Amino acid sequence: MDLSPLKAALADVVAIPVTPFAEDGSIDVPSHQALLRRMLDGGVRIVTPNGNTGEFYALTPDERRTVTELTVEQARGRATVLVGVGHDVPTAVAAAEHARETGAEMVMVHQPVHPYVSQEGWVDYHRAIARAVPELGVVPYVRNPLLAGECLAELADSCPNVIGVKYAVPDAARFGAFARDAGLERFVWVAGLAELYAPSYFATGATGFTSGLVNVAPGVSLAMLEALRAGDYLAAMKVWEQIRRFEDLRADRQSANNVTVVKEALASLGLCRRDVRAPSRELPEEQRAEVAGLVAGWSI
Repeated sequence: MDLSPLKAALADVVAIPVTPFAEDGSIDVPSHQALLRRMLDGGVRIVTPNGNTGEFYALTPDERRTVTELTVEQARGRATVLVGVGHDVPTAVAAAEHARETGAEMVMVHQPVHPYVSQEGWVDYHRAIARAVPELGVVPYVRNPLLAGECLAELADSCPNVIGVKYAVPDAARFGAFARDAGLERFVWVAGLAELYAPSYFATGATGFTSGLVNVAPGVSLAMLEALRAGDYLAAMKVWEQIRRFEDLRADRQSANNVTVVKEALASLGLCRRDVRAPSRELPEEQRAEVAGLVAGWSI
């Protein structure tokens, strides 16, 4: 099986769409589809339904399946779909199989949230998922700074469909070491902490980055990618400076308002409601005007 097209697709701005909610708390399907079309029309080429910005852990199993189906339907022929899966092994495997049946090309495996995760157990967990869907590309989501790069290499030795990594440890030096211990050229390395970390991670081996901001301003995120691909770090840092405050608001208090700020920005543009699900919470009134002002300054 030739996995090179999937690798090429992954080396890009990996959009993490929000999941908009209607007034009754259900998924707002028309808004969901309109937001996806807006991103695709804006140049987005790969999307991750059921990512953290999509409130993965606050969705029910049926809702996660719905989000997958809606995304594949909208993206078909226009963008690659990388579906987020996770929880216990049977649940993750079932979600991966559903992604395959729906027509997605890849799955991203969320970092296990079990309180006791051994490195060998991490390999076992991902191996069970990857072997269940050998036709799909598999992308582990790494948030654990203690995981050794050799564990990823071991996983890929038995599962060649493990083709990339979403690396989200906030340490560029640690990322550089991990990538080289695992095999820098063997995998596609995606900076999993979005635009603020993308320049430093590209300097040490990444070729793609995730984005929640892309929900709001696709052109801003794609401008950073273009600069990084060209090795123009001055241009990339101009974008970085432009979005710094927005991303700082998202990262504040251990990313307490990560999704909230994105939805607030979309609400300021009239694109969806600001509703989020617990344990997230809507942005305080005094910060809403600041978010709207930041977005207005991007000439969307």
